[in-house]
Amino acid sequence: MAEDNNQNGQNGNGNGGGVKLLSKMRTKVLAGVKEDVQMLKVDLPAKAKEQVELVKDPTKTQVYTSIFRHKHDDTPRNRALGVLSNVFLHLHPAKINRDSVRYSYTWGMGGITFYLFIVLTFTGVLLMFYYHPEKVQAFRDVLYLEHDVPFGKLLRNMHRWAAHLMVIAVWLHMYRVFLTGSYKKPREFNWNVGVILLVLTLLLSFTGYLLPDDQLGFWAVTVGTNMARATPLLGHEGPFGHQLGMTPYNDIRFGLLGGSIVDANALLRSYIWHCIGIPIVASLFMIVHFWRVRKDGGISGPAPVMLEAEVKEPRGAKAAAHA
Repeated sequence: MAEDNNQNGQNGNGNGGGVKLLSKMRTKVLAGVKEDVQMLKVDLPAKAKEQVELVKDPTKTQVYTSIFRHKHDDTPRNRALGVLSNVFLHLHPAKINRDSVRYSYTWGMGGITFYLFIVLTFTGVLLMFYYHPEKVQAFRDVLYLEHDVPFGKLLRNMHRWAAHLMVIAVWLHMYRVFLTGSYKKPREFNWNVGVILLVLTLLLSFTGYLLPDDQLGFWAVTVGTNMARATPLLGHEGPFGHQLGMTPYNDIRFGLLGGSIVDANALLRSYIWHCIGIPIVASLFMIVHFWRVRKDGGISGPAPVMLEAEVKEPRGAKAAAHA
């Protein structure tokens, strides 16, 4: 009995000590909470005010300063560094001729062509979700897309009309470059890159013709590949083709069709070239094209920029002034 009383007394003392400890911890926690509340009352208005200022001026945000590391002020050096040190802007020259970027001069065809390429890439990826490059199934997929898929007809027409507009925009861009003499020194290399991009654009349009697997695509590819038989060096009916050992079973037409007729192999090859091969090659050439525009001094202007102090007076005018 005495031992039990001693144990009860020890337990009572232990419980009393635990209660005191919990009380002290509770007091400390409450004090910490009160302190945090006081800090929030002071910091919240300041934080809110800071966020409002950042919304009014996004250039002061951490994200903006991590992208644009130099201030865009009126200092020519900082303005040039802001362009040259940014991954999105360094493709453009730090200074350009004001007249060279007028839409009445450039027509904006280069930018429109690139925008249409982005539209075609986006809509093309969406179309790939509903398309199988197989005979019979390909045309059924087109019908299913137009009549059953929500906004499927709109999606296909966006891709189709963007393709037609891209061909037109590339031609107009080349026409503008030719009219303004922008193919001349020092832009000869970039002109050749542009010609290659023109050919790749036409090949993209041509390979996309067969994908619906309808009568229009079938006969268009038939005529086009028959013309390829007369390609110099590569076609068995073209100049020097026979001398190089070209036959109907190893020339460029056979390579394009994967056989002697327009069948399932031709459809599969058109699909791969149209969706993977040519877009990758065209993207690489576009990167080189944009880079060369930057390295060649930007878009060519109708006339070089000259200061008034650099304008030389005619010799007759100088002699008249001295007289």
